Amino acid sequence: MIGRHLHIYGLVQGVSFRDWAVHEAMSRGLTGWVRNRRNGSVEALVVGEPDAVEAFTANCHRGPTLARVDRVDQQEHSALPIQGFTILPTGAD
Repeated sequence: MIGRHLHIYGLVQGVSFRDWAVHEAMSRGLTGWVRNRRNGSVEALVVGEPDAVEAFTANCHRGPTLARVDRVDQQEHSALPIQGFTILPTGAD
């Protein structure tokens, strides 16, 4: 199990990015969360098998149909046990 913290920039709010991320994560058996940030980005923490985390991260470079992803910053994160994959309230910058 690995964990990865992502910040996704571009046109990523108002395009169902969070709902898309939940579907993508759950279809890969990942746990974690996703949320909008006040600066217009989307932030996510994903935990799971390395191949599944890599696939999720790669797909975040494209996002849902209406999104335009300019950049994805990522950091490895301790793989803490998390239940499910949820949408959190908007976070501060």
